[in-house]
Amino acid sequence: MPQTPPEPIGTADGDQSSIFRVLSHPLRRRVLAYLQQHREANSTSLAKALGESTGTTSYHLRKLAELRFVEEIPERSTGRERWWRALPIQLETPDPSGMEPAEFLALAERAKEQAKHDIDLYYRVLTQYEGPQGWAQNFRGGFWMSKEELEGFLREYNDLQWKYGHADHREAPEGARRMALRMFCVPEPPRDSAEE
Repeated sequence: MPQTPPEPIGTADGDQSSIFRVLSHPLRRRVLAYLQQHREANSTSLAKALGESTGTTSYHLRKLAELRFVEEIPERSTGRERWWRALPIQLETPDPSGMEPAEFLALAERAKEQAKHDIDLYYRVLTQYEGPQGWAQNFRGGFWMSKEELEGFLREYNDLQWKYGHADHREAPEGARRMALRMFCVPEPPRDSAEE
């Protein structure tokens, strides 16, 4: 059954800089990625897995919780031991031309960190490809599109993710795996007429 995507983070108060600043920090990205993959953790298990101190992981968990990237699991938390899980995230990147300098800098830092991670994912696709029935898949395409057609394509692509995907592992069927989905759309640079 198709799911309803969560409301985009940060659109209510417009404070985009704090959102991108949180996501641009490499350790916070690692904490979030660990929770998304392992579903639940406390600061001790995170510290052990990531090679950090419990004080450091506790601090970054609180920062992620402030912006609703993670939440505490009350039924598992006892005394000083707090357990956390990742929340479904829906981000809408604003138009950079309307951003404050601090917001744009935070967005650029996040993009730089994200690019490193995405390059690693691309190499994993290449090395883990096992044919059209495998888990690792790579799709490439190129089409002529108007601006309106591109916008429609992006809306339908987003809808497809929520139709076939599960934001919460507890709702996913047996054997489901967390999949990294990446897509970018950009106009091709003009070709030299000699290449045509």
